[in-house]
Amino acid sequence: MRIENEIKLAFKDVLIRPRRSTLRSRSEVSLECKYSFRHSDQTWQGVPIIAANMDTTGTFEMCKALSKHKMLTAIHKHYTVDEWKKFIKENPECLDYIAVSSGTSDNDFKKTVEIVDSCKVSTICLDIANGYSEHFADTIRRVRKQFPKITIMAGNVVTGDMTEELILAGADIIKVGIGPGSVCTTRKKAGVGYPQLSAVVECADAAHALGGKVISDGGCTNPGDMAKAFGAGADYVMAGGMFAGHSESGGELVTINGKQFKEFYGMSSATAMKKYVGKVFATRSFRCKFKNRFIVGCELQGL
Repeated sequence: MRIENEIKLAFKDVLIRPRRSTLRSRSEVSLECKYSFRHSDQTWQGVPIIAANMDTTGTFEMCKALSKHKMLTAIHKHYTVDEWKKFIKENPECLDYIAVSSGTSDNDFKKTVEIVDSCKVSTICLDIANGYSEHFADTIRRVRKQFPKITIMAGNVVTGDMTEELILAGADIIKVGIGPGSVCTTRKKAGVGYPQLSAVVECADAAHALGGKVISDGGCTNPGDMAKAFGAGADYVMAGGMFAGHSESGGELVTINGKQFKEFYGMSSATAMKKYVGKVFATRSFRCKFKNRFIVGCELQGL
């Protein structure tokens, strides 16, 4: 083992120091960005904030709401192909602000091909828990060969070396973050992770040198954290917990002490495994929060 003595920072460890500005009001600020991508040669313009591809946040209903503000939604991978076709037929305006999520299995690949070909989706989000697995880079190469002009997001990683490898394998945008999410237990169960702000700084430097982009994925609990992520070099910010508990969110609606809450859980949790696999593997842990967002004041409360 080698111990790194250099200080690594999370969002809570820093604040943004103010500087002189010519702006008179926050109303003069535009949140829109315009990006072009290394491999796909596509361009995209919008607000670079993404609802995470969890079934409690990455829903079609969320996409309809966020697309009105030119924000993206990474749709969770448990919708059927027919459900995709129906949604896109009824909401073609969402195509610029939607990504289809996929894993690394052959079934995932076949389903993704069918969705992209039938719905004309322009962005794929390749998402696995361990972006350091050798087969993940192989999956990116396979998807890039199949879709040379599709924009590919891929992750998650937290270091510059693997950021470079995934970009060279064919990814346009790298998802950065292992363990910072509010319902993620990776750091507790596996002891693996990296403070999110430092991870974004290091991965952004590596990606930008190759013409790639990065997404800061996880760890944001308020808008200020998103500002810090962008300040660290992120091109996009992906969030789960901040989008949970809305009427557009997934998750079972429950009532506790007269108040309504919605479930919010990780996609490798026991809750998700029971729902989609039908069983819980011995390595899975249970972590489920209840989120309640009140309309008045937008106060976020959880148990």
